[in-house]
Amino acid sequence: MNGFWIAVLVFAGVCAVAFAVLGAANRRESSSATGASLGREALKRDKAARKEAAEAAQAGPPTGREVESMALARRSAELEPVGDKTPVAWVAPDPEVLDQSRRAFLNRSVIALMGLGIAGFAAGAFTAFLWPTGSSGFGSKIRVGKISDIKSDIEANDGFLYQPEGRMWITEYPAAALPKAETTYSPAELNGMKVGLVALYQKCPHLGCRVPSCNSSQWFECPCHGSQYNQVGEKKGGPAPRGMDRFAMEVSGDTFIVNTGQVIGGPPIGTNTTGQEAEGPNCIGAASGEH
Repeated sequence: MNGFWIAVLVFAGVCAVAFAVLGAANRRESSSATGASLGREALKRDKAARKEAAEAAQAGPPTGREVESMALARRSAELEPVGDKTPVAWVAPDPEVLDQSRRAFLNRSVIALMGLGIAGFAAGAFTAFLWPTGSSGFGSKIRVGKISDIKSDIEANDGFLYQPEGRMWITEYPAAALPKAETTYSPAELNGMKVGLVALYQKCPHLGCRVPSCNSSQWFECPCHGSQYNQVGEKKGGPAPRGMDRFAMEVSGDTFIVNTGQVIGGPPIGTNTTGQEAEGPNCIGAASGEH
């Protein structure tokens, strides 16, 4: 071996010793800084590492063959035997099992949907039962308004006030006719008549046509078959079997309420409590249907 290689080996040995000394110093400093917190196992490992470093420093740097041997030994130690890892052959699932799983899923889904539907229906019914229904619209009790305001509206509309919400006509009932009315009409009708109002169903009792008012005669005159009724719905002519039907009426304070869910049949033919005759030309010829 020539002088060059001897110098290289000596330099490598000095470097190894220097690194070993520096490493040992660092470990001692860290050990002294955290010695209180290190356990016995850590101290043992540190002691063993210092011993190995000292031995390595004394033995000098390893040769290339020794380095390769140590690397091979580490790789051999890290590798684990694979063992028998033969791939498992794929087996198709049983169609019957798949069908049963699918049917079970569909059955559970149908049952769940039915349960949700029943629960929703029950919740809606319960809410509808507890929640008060609206007080407007045909078939319910309608608070028409204050009695004085209604009479003003009747006068402004030439004696006839139409309420499309309740499908009814509202007219004034004369106070002078009350004695006769009390012997003819029911208490549900008299409730309104006593405050001077009557609520009439818009349909003609003959065949159900909508009966309009006639401003010239101040009567109701049906355009379908010529039935005629005075201003409070009592029959005056035509084929109708009775007077105009009317609704049950209520008064709450100064408020007029009409129960459109309670229709009362019109008075019989010949009833004329007000004695009102035509106050002008008829709009439709009686019983003829002619204009």
